[in-house]
Amino acid sequence: MKKIALGLLAGVSLYSATALASDGTINIAGNVTANTCTPAGTAGKNISVTLPTVGTTTLATAGATAGATPFSISLTGCPAGVAKAQTNFEAGPTINTATGNLLNSTASGSATNVEVQLLSDTMKAINLNNNANSQVVAVSGGKATMSYYAQYIAAGGAATAGTVATSVQYTIAYP
Repeated sequence: MKKIALGLLAGVSLYSATALASDGTINIAGNVTANTCTPAGTAGKNISVTLPTVGTTTLATAGATAGATPFSISLTGCPAGVAKAQTNFEAGPTINTATGNLLNSTASGSATNVEVQLLSDTMKAINLNNNANSQVVAVSGGKATMSYYAQYIAAGGAATAGTVATSVQYTIAYP
């Protein structure tokens, strides 16, 4: 009798483990296309933004901002079927993982307690850690323009005088 009970118990254990092994399926799909939109402009894919010179008094307290400067990414040659485009800013060593802003260079002569913040076309801060607030735009006639701003932001205290230099890589996605 004990052997039957042990055998039955082992069988139930095996059945129960099997029954709990799969709760569902995750199906993943995507599309890689050879023909995508092309960033256009006088500099091509690379964009230079020159922020205005501002005084340290405008960045005297943590969180203070100054010098919002517009820039845009224009797309041309988008193939038929591409209806939307979005800029995805790539994670990298120039992004502050705590704030989502761009870190300033630490080279000699650099301003301290200053980061660069990117803003959407509606002036909402873009968190570069997860691309929150990076707008999605409609593509029409094979073209689109994504408008942004870059600005100084005081980080951790009053800014000190010096240069500001940073960069971020981007990829165009088609949601």
